[in-house]
Amino acid sequence: MTLLAASDVTLPDNSGYVVAAYLVFLVLLLIYLSIMAARLSRVERELTELNELAAKNDSDTREAA
Repeated sequence: MTLLAASDVTLPDNSGYVVAAYLVFLVLLLIYLSIMAARLSRVERELTELNELAAKNDSDTREAA
């Protein structure tokens, strides 16, 4: 019976703080993901440029030989 009595205890209403904490976490997660997406697009762009330069250098080397 003591377990049933213990379950009747109400907790303080802190749901506003919990919601605020989740919202802050969600905003920080979205900021992090947007930064990572921007970095990824920059790296992909630079990799494409490097591949084009390597292909051009390879074709120039074959023409010279």
